[in-house]
Amino acid sequence: MKRYHTIETFYNVKQVLQKDSKMNFSKSPLKPKLLLDYIRKHSLSEYFEIKSNFEPFQKADFPIAHNKFYVDAMFEGIKPLCESSGLKWSKQFLESLTYTNASLYEAIKRSLYFPNQVTFSPTSGFHHATPDRGNAFCSFSGQVIASMKIYQEFRLSGAYLDLDGHYGNSISDSYDYVKDLDKAIPYGCNINPIDAGKDYIRDLKLRLKILGDKIANDEVHYIVFAHGADSHTEDDLGGQVNTEQWLECSSIVYKWIKQMDRKLKREIPLTLTLFGGYRKDNFDSVLSLHTLDLVMCLNTLCGASIDYKPDIKQREYDYNE
Repeated sequence: MKRYHTIETFYNVKQVLQKDSKMNFSKSPLKPKLLLDYIRKHSLSEYFEIKSNFEPFQKADFPIAHNKFYVDAMFEGIKPLCESSGLKWSKQFLESLTYTNASLYEAIKRSLYFPNQVTFSPTSGFHHATPDRGNAFCSFSGQVIASMKIYQEFRLSGAYLDLDGHYGNSISDSYDYVKDLDKAIPYGCNINPIDAGKDYIRDLKLRLKILGDKIANDEVHYIVFAHGADSHTEDDLGGQVNTEQWLECSSIVYKWIKQMDRKLKREIPLTLTLFGGYRKDNFDSVLSLHTLDLVMCLNTLCGASIDYKPDIKQREYDYNE
């Protein structure tokens, strides 16, 4: 099976928090811009087709996954709920959230219409939010909202390969609150490998095998892959695998998708996204890991032959922390 040689990237400058970004420990609200700048710096922009004319979500989109009190607090700036993610609230921050959440949805929808087109939502800040509050730099459950909207419109189900360094609880914490979420994202399709090192890789392979059976049985119709950089051992907040193993995880996922395409004789709709990554001493290491994963996708699935050398610095430990 043959996919397009570029990745359609759903990015609008309004999804980036710039004015207030220095107020937050997490660079996730600024990461989309930083990553695309990094990609441009390394002469890789030709592989990313930017789609910026999508509409932001409106307030009415968020009660799909959240209760009224929390949505009101976020849109009106009512503390402490509006800062329950640990990120400072501002009108620009709120606006950025309407675009980041829409970006993921639009990227998934595009992949359904054009399965041979890999899509990319350069976003983070979704997978720890719960129905009644934010948590751990995540404000809204973007995965839940996107997949529920997709299910309501197309009656199609998705799976999330969440290789972030921290368990993505937003989906599992929402099953009891969101009607039909078990149809939009079937149980067992929020995949977060456990353990570390070789055991982490072994667990990933096992979960992919199970997911492959679900796809073959027409229980899952699209995949969202988030290779969070905080699963890398040099990250400030995470650390399950070293660089070689992190790269192996990307290779395993993309080769598995290629094998599934051949087995099914069709392309599986695939959307990529970012999720975590925290290096206050050298954020370029985070950007390098994300770029490495994107290059792996382009080389494995899209017919590219990109020679990209990652630049991941050893962490400078602050023993006064």
